[in-house]
Amino acid sequence: MYKHVALLVRQDGLSHDEFVDYWQENHTPIAREIEGVVRYQQVLPTEPDHAEFDGLAELYFEDLEALHDALGSEGSRDYDPEKGKAKEAREDVDNFLAIEERPRFIGEEIVQKDDVDGDTDGLYKHSAFLVRKEGMSHEEFVDHWQTNHTPIAREIEGVVKYNTILPTDPEHAEFDGVAELYFEDLEKLYDALGSEGSRDYDPEKGKAKEAREDVDNFLAIDERPRLIGRERLVTDER
Repeated sequence: MYKHVALLVRQDGLSHDEFVDYWQENHTPIAREIEGVVRYQQVLPTEPDHAEFDGLAELYFEDLEALHDALGSEGSRDYDPEKGKAKEAREDVDNFLAIEERPRFIGEEIVQKDDVDGDTDGLYKHSAFLVRKEGMSHEEFVDHWQTNHTPIAREIEGVVKYNTILPTDPEHAEFDGVAELYFEDLEKLYDALGSEGSRDYDPEKGKAKEAREDVDNFLAIDERPRLIGRERLVTDER
């Protein structure tokens, strides 16, 4: 499954609450109908005052060409669809988003662990947008991440679902990958991965501690945006 993740930043002059209201009430009914979308979910920050972004919009497509047609290709912050709901959604974006400040990521999702049978609506999620260490190639980064780190991270205490997302076009992608860890309990998430406002974290025990120690082997931790939020399923037609 191919996935477009937009890291949303509100326009100047909008409060977070005003942003969310417009996003949910005006934009979502359009975006959910974009041609080719088979699943649409949103992530709202648990602590907006400390979050790095105002939310995440995550659109799934079965076909990469359909994704590119609707939302543009890798390397392009902006896009210019010519027809349908994709065009309508693009025109509406200017009403509430700081489009030039909105990173995005197009990738293929790999499910590494799933104890909830895919039902993530209402779960708490830690989304880490990964940047490799200086001196590492993207291929070396992926090899360490998938081979060494993922077996640790999937066993972090409290994790009920774990996805990794690999960029479809690494040379033009803004990040080297995305790691998504889901929890049923927010306190367990904070215990394992730190709280909002903290790029770093220092777990004292278990697999969370082991994963934190391994992070320094392949990540530029200070350059890694993240968002802790609660997922909201908008539509699922898979």
